[in-house]
Amino acid sequence: MARRRLKLIFGTDLVKEPVIYQLGRKFEIVTNIRRADVTGDAGWVLLEVTGEPDELDKGVEYLESRGVRVEPAEGDLVG
Repeated sequence: MARRRLKLIFGTDLVKEPVIYQLGRKFEIVTNIRRADVTGDAGWVLLEVTGEPDELDKGVEYLESRGVRVEPAEGDLVG
């Protein structure tokens, strides 16, 4: 099992969509939201994901295909 820390950035059209929920349903990935700031028109989430490396890669591809900007997150995700 591998673990990655990601920063997800959402635009207006995705704020109300359950993309993190879908990520866990579509792929064998455990998601853990560490921090978030979401408003009605934009938002970001620091997400820790755990799973097999190929599942994590597929999950990131899925998020990007939905229009989520995905960046690696560094350091302590809780603060």
